[in-house]
Amino acid sequence: AQASVSDCFAQGGVRTRRREAMKRPLEDASIREVASRYERRGVSAGKEDVHNAIKDISAGLYPKAFCKVVPDDLTGSPEHCIVMHADGAGTKASLAYMYWKRTGDVSVWKGVAQDAIVMNTDDLLCVGVVDKIMLSSTIGRNKRVIPGEVVTALINGTEEVLKEMRSLGVHIVSTGGETADVGDLVRTVIVDSTVTARLLRSEVIDNSHIRAGDVVVGFASAGRASYESEYNSGIGSNGLTAARHDTLGKGLVEEFPDSFDPGMPRELVYSGGLGLEDLVDIGGERISAAKLLLSPTRTYAPVVKRMRDAGLFSHIHGMVHCSGGGQSKVLHFIDGVHVLKDRLFPIPPVFQIIQEHSGTPWEEMYKVFNMGHRFEVYTDVATAQKAIAIARSLGVDAQVVGEVRESTGAARVTVRSEKGEFVYSK
Repeated sequence: AQASVSDCFAQGGVRTRRREAMKRPLEDASIREVASRYERRGVSAGKEDVHNAIKDISAGLYPKAFCKVVPDDLTGSPEHCIVMHADGAGTKASLAYMYWKRTGDVSVWKGVAQDAIVMNTDDLLCVGVVDKIMLSSTIGRNKRVIPGEVVTALINGTEEVLKEMRSLGVHIVSTGGETADVGDLVRTVIVDSTVTARLLRSEVIDNSHIRAGDVVVGFASAGRASYESEYNSGIGSNGLTAARHDTLGKGLVEEFPDSFDPGMPRELVYSGGLGLEDLVDIGGERISAAKLLLSPTRTYAPVVKRMRDAGLFSHIHGMVHCSGGGQSKVLHFIDGVHVLKDRLFPIPPVFQIIQEHSGTPWEEMYKVFNMGHRFEVYTDVATAQKAIAIARSLGVDAQVVGEVRESTGAARVTVRSEKGEFVYSK
């Protein structure tokens, strides 16, 4: 008998569901394989052991705030609070080491200095700190391979980045720091920073206020902001161990033995297909693979500072720096709501390249990398449009990427993307 059109659609729907049901175990197996790859490389995308270690430690005055906020014990003011935060450039410094050794371009270290600064300042932005920031830098090096010229480039680079931020209205000053020769511990160099700021408790942005009805504004990670000197790939400073080893080729193993953990299984060391200086076409511009992966982490401080100055903070319910955890990051700060991200930016080329060479499932890519926007604002529709206008005035693309809905169960995030729909939950 001839089936009706509606029957055909129904049967097609059944076949689609069957295909999805058959495909899911394969995807789960791929994700388990990627997790095993992380573990064997000595890294973790979710830092479960770290979260477990701190689970019984006080989360501060505002447990759902993006950064830990503590009482102002420096002055004893009950109206003020203190935020202190530490982070760094991570294994991006290892890639900078290879690029510097190959090309002699010492300027690459300014980008690493920026990574170590921005990974701190842009976390502070999420609790409302946009000004009057104090920073201390820490460099741990293996003096055998990291000479004085690199230390000088890192220190001068730090000062240059801070000066540039001040010129954009973000007052941040250096309090000095520490440079340690720790060759027994470090194969090349570690570049970290610590920042601190004091603010009124009434000015703290607390992510516990994220609510159903909010829209999610995303600030693009890739492109060229008015305050950037060149194209930014959007890579940031997260997932660089996977990005380096899954994208770059075996030839680097012998050339740069100091750039990786010698205990790592050799099949996982630089297992991709690109050379450091292989050129990639980005919108008609030819950029080396190394430079794409080394793009300095973009700061959104000038954008968020202008949002504060425009009086938008009183209408903002939360802000999230989509660093470790990628598009699932917000899960740490929400309860009883469903964040749907269904209007995302196109995936920047650098993440397409990483996925192509690694074979990482897209579901995992969205959990590890920012995939197109690295900063989110949760607010009402009218405020969203004002925030978008401010970002675009500074050359940072911005748009509403999703919304917050009620949830009857556990908090979850749904990413509805060009590569499929993925659901993340606590």
